[in-house]
Formats: sequence, C-alpha cells, structure tokens
Amino acid sequence: QVWLVESGGGLVQAGGSLKLSCAASGRTIDDYAMGWFRRAPGKEREFVATISRSGGITKYADSVKGRFTISRDNAENTVYLQMNALKPEDTAVYFCAAAVHVVSITVTGYDYWGQGTQVTVSS
Repeated sequence: QVWLVESGGGLVQAGGSLKLSCAASGRTIDDYAMGWFRRAPGKEREFVATISRSGGITKYADSVKGRFTISRDNAENTVYLQMNALKPEDTAVYFCAAAVHVVSITVTGYDYWGQGTQVTVSS
C-alpha cells in the first residue's frame, strides 16, 4: 500500500507556471511507475504524463508535450510535474498515481491514487 498526497496547485494566469508535487508514504516509490492525470469540469479523467521506476522513460499527452515535465526523486519519495506556458484549458484537478507494473497512459493501469490538487488557469 502506498499513500499519495498532491500539493502545489493554485490559481495562475495564462502563460504562467506551477510545479506540482506528489509525496508518497507507506512504501518507497522505487517500486512504482508514477503518473499524473487530470479531470476538467464535466470531463473524464485523462492522462497527462508518466515516468518509469528509474526515470529513464517518460511519456506525455500531446496536449502538454513541450510544456510539462514529469520527474521523480526516489530519495525524497516524491514525484513532480513542472507545468509551464499554462493555458486556460489546463484547468483541472490533477491527480498523482502509482502503478505496480510498467508505465501506462490509461487510468486502469494504476493501482493507487491521490486525492488531487486544483489547478486553475485564468485567461
């Protein structure tokens, strides 16, 4: 069992930046591929980014590629999502997730989830 707590969300103007953190407890995140998802109002939860256990493999949704960067610090048991050049359409609740197996871009590929942190981008 691993527990995940997201932080770093908030209100930012379009073009601005935010860095989300996901702190894990219970088990070391070395055992998991990690991902970020988001759910915009009235929409389904969607994939944002994922990173392998070692950090050697990363994947991004086309909508955030070149603007967002996922990273992990296994020593700190924390995963990050650096978000630059934010757009109003990035407004959503952002969730951190842990996958027992390999990296995945699907919701069903993850075993543990945080509660989410709100990101609001104003135009």
